[in-house]
Amino acid sequence: MEGVLWYVLTGTRGGANRVRLVRAVDERPRNANQLAEDLDLDYKTVRHHLDVLMDNGIVENSGDEYGAVYLLTDRVRQHWETVEEIIGKVE
Repeated sequence: MEGVLWYVLTGTRGGANRVRLVRAVDERPRNANQLAEDLDLDYKTVRHHLDVLMDNGIVENSGDEYGAVYLLTDRVRQHWETVEEIIGKVE
């Protein structure tokens, strides 16, 4: 999981925005529209990054597709020290 976190959050072009999304979801689970507003990002950009985060087991959603709320997976919580290290390097 640590390798996945480093790759998805720092090894690709959208890493910085993914880190922002992970931090925001850690603060409080939100849906894509709320994340777009809170982070001042385009809705489609948020959806794209959430899909990447979901494909890599970093976030999961609950609820229906439209209003689904995103939260961190248990796997990411188990590797939270790595996430904090990544956040420190990205900021």
